[in-house]
Amino acid sequence: MLLIPLLSRDPHTTESPRWSEQPARTLEAFYVKQFNADVTQLRNVWSWSDYYQQVEQMLLQSATFDRVIFISHGGFDGPVLKNAVFKQELQITGNKGEFFLLSESQPGLKNALTVTYDTQKNRIFSDYMVSRWRELAPMKPTEIWHLLKALEKQLQPLDGACYQRDCSPDKLAKIPEQQRGYRLDLCELICREPLFELKKSVEISPERFFQFTKSLSSLATADGLIFFGACNPGSAAPVKIPEKDETEYLINSSLAGGPHLSYVHLVSAATGRVVAGPIGDSSAEDIVNRIIMFESGRPQRNLCIVASNTN
Repeated sequence: MLLIPLLSRDPHTTESPRWSEQPARTLEAFYVKQFNADVTQLRNVWSWSDYYQQVEQMLLQSATFDRVIFISHGGFDGPVLKNAVFKQELQITGNKGEFFLLSESQPGLKNALTVTYDTQKNRIFSDYMVSRWRELAPMKPTEIWHLLKALEKQLQPLDGACYQRDCSPDKLAKIPEQQRGYRLDLCELICREPLFELKKSVEISPERFFQFTKSLSSLATADGLIFFGACNPGSAAPVKIPEKDETEYLINSSLAGGPHLSYVHLVSAATGRVVAGPIGDSSAEDIVNRIIMFESGRPQRNLCIVASNTN
């Protein structure tokens, strides 16, 4: 059997990102004692690139498992890791420069960031992008925006007429004192001709999703079980109409013949394997207890188990 503790933490807590390793040790001891099982564990999986690199080595050895168990944070769209860049590039076509970053925290949901600019508008800015774009990859979108805006502020002069119209002493005197700092910052932004445009989006990526499910199909035997020990893989996600710059849930998309009732249903349809996972929230202790009860044949509530019709 294969245990896959994913290393990440809830940003709203002080938990260790290695919290998933303890339930993995508990489950390893259970399977060895109860079934005398051979247990393999992936180590130091901080990103999906880490996961794929280790899985690739296993598949070269033709390793397959009757249990593939993830222990992680998660949601309606599956297991979660820290958002990590998997592709970055700077493209220049004519007078248009475009820098883009692609990243993911959940397989199948692609986070895209693009910075576009006119290469002829300001030579210093253009040279900066050409020489420094690789340094942007580790940064958050807000950090990239603030960095480039600070550079823009150094390079672009204020439009005096605009500034006087909105931020002259007479104008500032007419608004509450606590709002004047915000107004000045706003004038600094809107009263300079911009040098770039930054956009963010989240898109469903069938290619990334099926890369993940193909790895699961290769790891799990035809009659094996894939278990997602996390919050909500077995829960029905609310149906929503995506607003601008939003995307729908994976399970509400057309992936693998969707929409599907839950992430467990989606992965089962895509892999042809039996897939299981909790309905609702789950702690580390809950995950361990659910698996032990399942393997012991004891009845339990709030566990979704789906056997694909292709099995």
